[in-house]
Amino acid sequence: QVQLVESGGGLVQAGGSLRLSCAASGRTFSSYAMGWFRQAPGKEREFVAAISRRGGRTYYADSVKGRFTISRSNAKNTVYLQMNSLKPEDTAVYYCAADGGAGVGVTVIEYDHWGQGTQVTVSS
Repeated sequence: QVQLVESGGGLVQAGGSLRLSCAASGRTFSSYAMGWFRQAPGKEREFVAAISRRGGRTYYADSVKGRFTISRSNAKNTVYLQMNSLKPEDTAVYYCAADGGAGVGVTVIEYDHWGQGTQVTVSS
């Protein structure tokens, strides 16, 4: 088992930046691919970004490519999401998730463990 706790959400103006963090505890962090997802009110949870176990491969949703950067520190058991050039449509609850499978998941069903989420609100 792995426990995940997100932090760093908040209210920011359009064009601003936020950095989300997700601290992991429990089983070996480096054995999991990690992902960020988000869910806006009335919408399904959607993929944002994912990173492989050693951090060598990253994947992004088209809607955030070039604006968001996922990274991880296995020494600190933490995964990050740097969000720049934020838009009002980025407003959502952001979730960190751990994928214990063989690859790097880009869908909700591929992830085994989830954090509680952190709210990001972008004002226009």
